[in-house]
Amino acid sequence: MDLRHIRAFIAVAEELHFGRAAKRLHIEQSPLSRTIHALETDLGVVLLRRTARGASLTWAGQIFLQDARRIMLAVEQTEARARAAAEGCQDTLRIALAGDIGRSRLSTLLALCRQEAPQVNIRLSEMPIAQLVHGLNSDLFDAGFAMIDDVGAGIIATPVWVDPLMVALSARHPLLVFKEVPLEEVVRYPLVLCDPQSCKGCRQQRERLFRSFEVRPMVDEYITTHGLMLTLVAAGYGVGFSSAAHFAGCQQADVVARPLVDRTASLTTYLLRPERDMGKALRQFIEHAKRVGLPSGA
Repeated sequence: MDLRHIRAFIAVAEELHFGRAAKRLHIEQSPLSRTIHALETDLGVVLLRRTARGASLTWAGQIFLQDARRIMLAVEQTEARARAAAEGCQDTLRIALAGDIGRSRLSTLLALCRQEAPQVNIRLSEMPIAQLVHGLNSDLFDAGFAMIDDVGAGIIATPVWVDPLMVALSARHPLLVFKEVPLEEVVRYPLVLCDPQSCKGCRQQRERLFRSFEVRPMVDEYITTHGLMLTLVAAGYGVGFSSAAHFAGCQQADVVARPLVDRTASLTTYLLRPERDMGKALRQFIEHAKRVGLPSGA
C-alpha cells in the first residue's frame, strides 16, 4: 500500500470534494481520482462515492479513514524520532492534546523541559478526546492532556493544573460593577459556552458548578475555541467562562476577566497516561507538569 495513496485518500475524505482535495495536495483532479481508484482496487472495496456536491464516505471508507490517520501519524512520529536522534536527542515523548488546553501553562511546561531535559524531544498532536484515548491504548502516544478524567480502564488520569474559573465580560458589560461576580448574577445573561461535544471536559466541570447552585443557564452560542469565545463576548453576544491560565495566554483588549465570588469554582487539567511502567523521560515530564501547576513561589 502506497503512503501517497493514503495521504490522498485522507485529503478527499476530509474535504469530501475532489476539487478541493486536489488543490490541498497541489495536484490536478484527474490524477487524484486515479489515485483513489488505485487504492480502492488494491483494497477491493469502495471507499468514496461521488455525489452531486462532491463525495461521501462509504462505511468501509469511514473505518479506513480512522486507520489511515493512525498510519500517517505513526509515519510522522517515526520520521520525527529519526530526525531527533540525528540531532542528538536521546528520547522522544509523544504528547497528545485534547480540547482547549491553557496555552500559557503549556508554554511554561515546554520551556522548562527544554531547559532541564534538552535531550528529550517532545512531539505534540491535537485531537478529540476519543482519538487521544485510543492513541494511548494503541501506543501511539506516551501521554496526553485533557479536561476530563473519565476515560475508561487502562488509563491513569492525574490532575496537574487546577485554575480558578473566571467570567469573560465585554468592556461595557453591566456585571463589571462587581469585582467578584456572583454566579446567580451571571446566569441572568446569555452565555457563550464551549461546545458540549468538542469540549466534554469543560462541559462536565461547568455542569457541576451549575448544579451546585441549582441554576439553569441561557446559552446564546456554543463555540469550539477559546479565541472565538472571546470574540463573541467582545461583540456582546453573551458572557463567557474560562480559566485564569487561558486568559493569561490569550488576552483581548475589549474583554475583561472577573473572578467568581465562589473561589472554589475551577477548571482541572488532567495528564493521561497508559497504566504501565513509565520510562525516565515520561516520569520527568510529569514532574515538570506538576511543577508548572504549583502556585508561584511554592
